[in-house]
Parts: sequence; C-alpha cells; structure tokens
Amino acid sequence: MATLTAAEKRAQAKTEYDAFLSACPSHQLLGRIAGKWVTLVLSALGSGPDCDGEPRPMRYSELSRVLAGVSPKMLSQTLRSLERDGLVERTVTPTVPVTVSYELTALGLSLHSTVRQLKLWSQDHRDEVAARQSAYDEAHLPAS
Repeated sequence: MATLTAAEKRAQAKTEYDAFLSACPSHQLLGRIAGKWVTLVLSALGSGPDCDGEPRPMRYSELSRVLAGVSPKMLSQTLRSLERDGLVERTVTPTVPVTVSYELTALGLSLHSTVRQLKLWSQDHRDEVAARQSAYDEAHLPAS
C-alpha cells in the first residue's frame, strides 16, 4: 500500500462525497436546498395551499399568496433554481392568458417529507427558541 502525501490525501478526499468538504457536490447542493424560501416552496408544493393536503400543482400567484413576505424576484429565482435541480417541474398551458404551474417532481417529493418535518419543528419550537434567545441575551449582553 502506497503512502500518500497530505496534498494527495486532500485531493483524494475532494473526489469523494463528503458534505463537510466545501468542494463536494453534496455540500453545494445542501447549501442550495437549505435556504428559507427553498424549504417553504417545497413544503407548500408538497402540501397544497393549506399545507395540510396532498401535493398538487400550484400557480405562481397562489404560491406568492401562501408564502407571505417573499418578493416576486426571490420567488422566481427560487422556482428557477428548483427547476434546474430537478426538484420542481414548470408546466406552461397555452391558454389566454398563459397558465404556468409548478409541481414537485419525484425527486422533489423524495425531499418533501424531510423539509416538511423541518418546517413543523420550527413551528412547534419557535416559542422555546425565542425564550432561550432572550435568556442568553440577558446573560451575555451588556445592559444598556
């Protein structure tokens, strides 16, 4: 067995899938799918507008209403990146006016349950996290 230099070990490690390495494709993908709007778009598309139903196609305006606070630019960029990653499919129907809908692909559906659990966890634990943040701030920040 040949001995590798440190540089050779680093080069070899970069070719393996290890999300802790910045050069790893899975590291880069994790960075894209972990964003707030990505998580919320995937959750909305996978659960319908009431976030309790079955996955179904949604129009841009419907997504915009469900995702309160998202700017049109951010929603467009998020949908475009999800389409590029193969998680969302964009369907154009030639009506007057043109109808565009978005829905999760099989790959997007495979990620949906994980994303939904993250959304539910954040809803369930928001008050507890806020209380701990306040306690930390009181203990660690100087009084004004």
